[in-house]
Amino acid sequence: MDKVPLKKEPPFQGSQGRVVANQEIVMEMKRINSGKLRAVGYDARARTLHVEFDNGSVIDYAGVGDEIWRRLSSSSSAWSYFRDNVEEEFSGRPAAADKQTKTNPLDELFKK
Repeated sequence: MDKVPLKKEPPFQGSQGRVVANQEIVMEMKRINSGKLRAVGYDARARTLHVEFDNGSVIDYAGVGDEIWRRLSSSSSAWSYFRDNVEEEFSGRPAAADKQTKTNPLDELFKK
């Protein structure tokens, strides 16, 4: 999998990636184009499923087991599996955003 930072502009600038939050590697991401899903990742130690949707929103689902992750990431119909086995069974919360604001380096040159 390629390494791609989370919450950088634009998200998943490349194909698959590794989520980075506050410069610490959190989990591997897998690109999925199924329904509204765009990428998923899993932190086995924290039992957290990290889901990116086609509208750019990112939701973390806590308490997700390894088996659910394995089946979701290998499903031929990941969107259906997600809706039936994750969305209905686990409560999600918006993923923590990267606190740093990205600025354009040219802004310094063209200050008014």
